[in-house]
Amino acid sequence: MANLFCGMLGVFFAATGHLDYAAYAVVAGVFFDFFDGFFARMFKVEGELGLQLDSLADVVTSGVVPGMVMFQMLHKLEHWNTGERWVEAGLSWESLSLLPFLGFAITLASAFRLAKFNIDTRQTTSFIGLPTPANALLILSLPLIVQFQDYAIAETLITNTWFLLALTALSCYMLNAEIPLFALKFKSWGLAENKIRYGFLLLAIILLFWLTFAAIPLIIIAYVLISIATRNT
Repeated sequence: MANLFCGMLGVFFAATGHLDYAAYAVVAGVFFDFFDGFFARMFKVEGELGLQLDSLADVVTSGVVPGMVMFQMLHKLEHWNTGERWVEAGLSWESLSLLPFLGFAITLASAFRLAKFNIDTRQTTSFIGLPTPANALLILSLPLIVQFQDYAIAETLITNTWFLLALTALSCYMLNAEIPLFALKFKSWGLAENKIRYGFLLLAIILLFWLTFAAIPLIIIAYVLISIATRNT
């Protein structure tokens, strides 16, 4: 429920053009999503209700919000001003084109991925396709990179309409691709059975301290590559 509440906040902030606050709300939602299963097992309250509620909350936090953010980025691209908060939505039928609505493909692909996850018996201990929280963090990192960091190459890419459209297509593909990826949720704290998770988390922490928001896309790429490289270990 805390995850869902954060998702509702993220929807509000994304709809009003405050994409930085929307990102913070999603990060909080992902935090709650990450630990819900662990505490459910700890307190022995696992059940079908929690499984369904988890996915329903993720549809909002990790599906609706990144779709709305991509919509806003495509719509407000001409108003992007580094160093300042995104301008408020200010949507009107006169200024609206069909192009920004393509961003909502992320929401549709996320909902499809979550529904498939609930009935896919192959994903009990790992994932097939990019998890929706990881994809949401990737999309939400983009306005933060431009607003708070001074990376000319990154800004040039992120403020390019074709790049955003290509990323939207790639995002939809990766969410539902038949690519095995290791799960980050811990069922125990042992080093031997979690060496890949601990190694990845250490890499993620180093990148975050070094590059802050710009580290997030690199962390997602590293997650996919490490999963592919260690799929048989």
